[in-house]
Amino acid sequence: MSETPEIFSQFDISNHEKEKLVGEMIRYILFKTEQNSGCPIRREELTQLITGKGYKQRNLPAFVINEAKSKLSSIFGYEIKELQRFRASVSVNPGRASQSQQYLHMVQILINSIDTAAADAKSYILVSQLPADIYTKFVEDTSSSHMSGFTFVVIGIIHLGGGKVTEESLWHHLRRLGLHENEGNHPDFADTKLALEALVQKRYLQKEKVNGPEGSTVYYELAERALDGTINDRIKAYVSQIVQKDVTSLDAD
Repeated sequence: MSETPEIFSQFDISNHEKEKLVGEMIRYILFKTEQNSGCPIRREELTQLITGKGYKQRNLPAFVINEAKSKLSSIFGYEIKELQRFRASVSVNPGRASQSQQYLHMVQILINSIDTAAADAKSYILVSQLPADIYTKFVEDTSSSHMSGFTFVVIGIIHLGGGKVTEESLWHHLRRLGLHENEGNHPDFADTKLALEALVQKRYLQKEKVNGPEGSTVYYELAERALDGTINDRIKAYVSQIVQKDVTSLDAD
């Protein structure tokens, strides 16, 4: 941090300008996170905050973002975590499609992957650095606990399905829990389809429609937030507990 004035002097801007840019960056990140219910913020949005003011220095946006990261951590207790978007792992069944169909399908996947990488290469989310018990007691919004539970259940179902399931299979399991895809007046989620779509927007899941010889199939796959070490480890731990309870119950019977 002691080198910051010297670094910013290379961009020919004053310390006052620097502090103003960093402050605006912090406010944008905090308000955007609240406004979009924790959806990732694209790096290009943050870059535009700087370039949109007429600054032409190439590396200035990166330095401002790094300064904002440091202050959000030291003052607010938040880590700005970068998400690296994963490509969907789609496969074609060679026994059910011709070679030409496979070729065209793979070309389309490649085009979609390139478009996705170009449009959404980097994004950021805010993650609390507070200990779990402190966060739960003083920060956690209990009014959204139903959404946290829904997120955990959906990730758990897909995790048990090997990390990727069809839309039909996912809703089959959710219906067993009383959630139906065509329900638009659920007491907690209102529109259940939109609740599931929110997990895609927040990058817990990624969704892909695959066209095959027998029609199209929609797949849901775990995305980068669900594959994060902390969440992934919690899912594995809970699944192990459930399996262990089931085994114990069978032994008792």
